[in-house]
Amino acid sequence: MLLLFVGIITTTNAQIKTPQPSPAAKLEQVVGLTDVTLEYSRPAMRGRTIFGDLVPYGEVWRTGANANTKITFGDNVTVDGQELKKGTYAIYTIPNETSWEIIFYSDSNNWGNPQKWDDSKVAAKTTAQVQEMPMPIESFTLSIDDVKSGSAVLGILWENVYVGVSFEVPTDKITSKSIETVMAGPSGNDYFQAASYYHTEGKDLKQALAWMKKATEGDNPPFWYLRRMSLIQADMGDKAGAIATAKKSLEGAIKAGNKDYEKMNKESIAEWQK
Repeated sequence: MLLLFVGIITTTNAQIKTPQPSPAAKLEQVVGLTDVTLEYSRPAMRGRTIFGDLVPYGEVWRTGANANTKITFGDNVTVDGQELKKGTYAIYTIPNETSWEIIFYSDSNNWGNPQKWDDSKVAAKTTAQVQEMPMPIESFTLSIDDVKSGSAVLGILWENVYVGVSFEVPTDKITSKSIETVMAGPSGNDYFQAASYYHTEGKDLKQALAWMKKATEGDNPPFWYLRRMSLIQADMGDKAGAIATAKKSLEGAIKAGNKDYEKMNKESIAEWQK
């Protein structure tokens, strides 16, 4: 008997994992009603002199390490009187001994500084004074400080330096709009949607009709609202009321040039008149 042994050689694609010298960090903070997210890498001092040496004065700095340091605002915010639209921005800085320039750059997909700087992508720019820290900060750190209902401060810390940039969020605008909407009560569309659900699901038609009457109050209610109301009236046995409402819907559909609703209303009126 001949035995054939087949050798199987296996290889692995295992990769050695080592810690990154500038580990990634992510900070999420709600300011008022606005979500703010910071994503950045955290280089360490490791015995080096940072500002004025490793990070030269007077030059654009990536503000961290590796890919862009990014900040994302969930709503439009204001920095030093300049509006920043909802979205993500790269944070660049120009450190100096007593003050820094902080730049919010609309292109956040660079690895470090852009190959070609584009001033048209500077969404906002401001200046912050340097505050000396009483102790050394080993790892580069970003923070969201002094959180209030309508504002907060973006903090940048490293070595013995802290700079803070205030930004304002539209909490009052969002809250006031919410209050006005809720206190004004349901909209016509809210009544229409509720009535449509009750009608479609065969629930309380009397309540559905009451909601449709609310939805169709005022001048020139939408013809599709009136169509739904006529169907509810018909299902409740009020053919005369259904015909009168359908005629109003038909008039609106003809005026709007909607052939589908024109056809449906004509057919329903003919059926209910039998």
